[in-house]
Amino acid sequence: MMATLADTQPATAQESESKHAYSAYCRERLPELMRLEQLLDTYGVLLRSTVLTRVTDGDRVLPVYALELGCSSKDCPVVAFVGGVHGVERIGTEILLAFLETLCQRLGWDQGLQQELEKVRLVFLPLLNPVGMAHGWRANGNGVDLMRNAPLNARDKTAWLVGGHRLSRHLPWYRGVETEGMESEADALCRWVEQQLFPSPFTLVLDIHSGFGLRDRLWFPFAGSTEPPNHLAEFAAFNELLNTTYPHHNYLVEPQHDHYISHGDLWDYLYLRSIESAKGTFLPFTLEIGSWLWVKKNPRQLVSFRGLFNPEVPHRRQRAQRRHQFLLDFLIRASRSSDNWLPARNRRFHYQLQAIRDWYA
Repeated sequence: MMATLADTQPATAQESESKHAYSAYCRERLPELMRLEQLLDTYGVLLRSTVLTRVTDGDRVLPVYALELGCSSKDCPVVAFVGGVHGVERIGTEILLAFLETLCQRLGWDQGLQQELEKVRLVFLPLLNPVGMAHGWRANGNGVDLMRNAPLNARDKTAWLVGGHRLSRHLPWYRGVETEGMESEADALCRWVEQQLFPSPFTLVLDIHSGFGLRDRLWFPFAGSTEPPNHLAEFAAFNELLNTTYPHHNYLVEPQHDHYISHGDLWDYLYLRSIESAKGTFLPFTLEIGSWLWVKKNPRQLVSFRGLFNPEVPHRRQRAQRRHQFLLDFLIRASRSSDNWLPARNRRFHYQLQAIRDWYA
């Protein structure tokens, strides 16, 4: 492509200073964003990238990126990986960036992966809340908890504060002002999912969080209701597939309401929207990493807010980035071959009955 005059013009002193200030800001506060942009620079031929929205932190303008690999047709099954919804939970973003880098490296030599990605589309939104991550906040720059921000009220009683509230942005779990709609980050995520994922015949979503329990848990909807979801049989079949494929895995698949009920859950909202759209099968999971185990092994992390959500010892951080790689790879294979394990119509009752026994009795 021929370069335009603007492309050949040297950067002005103001542009150079602005770029330098942005780089310094990322080095100091957002190494994850710097790493993401380095991946785009290195593997731009493989990665299709879009800026979903831009958010401000003072005079800094920060992009929210979505990246794609593999099949570009909307008729392909999709796996979506999301991280950094809560800014303090950096480990989820680090896991996704490490996995994305591994995939890009493998695509240079792995013919099996090259052929597999001709039949499945991978989408990554590894850092939804850059302002929150830059400051180590759970909420975004407006003090809003993005996982309580969807326009959806819980059907069952929530715990005070924890389930989401509209009292004050200075309290955790703040939902935002009802009349102002969703925050730009949450709105960008929802529009991206509806436009890019809903048309697919089959979609698996993994949204990575940390800060709860001693065991890694895979939660499926609902967070705001004790009712079983419409696709209970499909979630049960997924659980069986994971258990039979990796009988020694450490994940506990369960409905999210088992632990708390909350307003405004983004995946409850999008799951219900997917049913209204009456298109493909949309199965969202939240991976809640058992981060209390890191605190148990290193009690000094109790004195750090960040330490409650992330491993602070370097070798434990590296181990966390490694240990979930098989799950992410499993999701790709499960999506690619979903026709081989999704329950047929005459088997759905069997899976529903088993799921009610296991999860709702």
